[in-house]
Amino acid sequence: MKQAENCTDPVDVRLGTRLAALRAERGWSLGELAERSGVSKSTLSRAERAEISPTAALLNRLCGVYGQTMSRLLSEVESEPAGLVRAAEQPVWQDRASGFVRRSVSPPHPGLRGELVEGRLAAGADISYDRPPVPGLEQHIWVLEGALDVSAQDTEHHLEVGDCLRLRVWGPTRFRCPGPDEVRYVLAVVLP
Repeated sequence: MKQAENCTDPVDVRLGTRLAALRAERGWSLGELAERSGVSKSTLSRAERAEISPTAALLNRLCGVYGQTMSRLLSEVESEPAGLVRAAEQPVWQDRASGFVRRSVSPPHPGLRGELVEGRLAAGADISYDRPPVPGLEQHIWVLEGALDVSAQDTEHHLEVGDCLRLRVWGPTRFRCPGPDEVRYVLAVVLP
């Protein structure tokens, strides 16, 4: 008698992980999700552990409970993000008016919550944002060269080489390079 080979589809694994994350984001137990969806706890558990490949009907029920379309859910898990992003493949964008250069070191991906950005501001450059793209966005700002002044939540922070500011962004922020040299920093961005 032949032993069954492990033929788990990588998409099913990513889908199961995403389904578990959606449930965890809401703080629901398997029992609570079962009540809301009309799907048994054992089926939900097996889908989250990729022991079964969810049917379209099952995904449709879960998407209804989570308030999103099936195409959105599937787009979040269809492709695995590249593990290695070569320097030559990291997009660079420059705002010539403000003296800001942004390198997307680890670009965003629908299946990941975090990204890394390298920022450079010319001496005297001053950038203000009226609000975050996502309320409660988590940011870690680590200065590699120069100095950086950051304003957030009505608090001023002066960062020098090696300093790291960690915060959740709810309102306006301001990044300013006091000089005399440019500042280079790493910005880790994590979706809530």
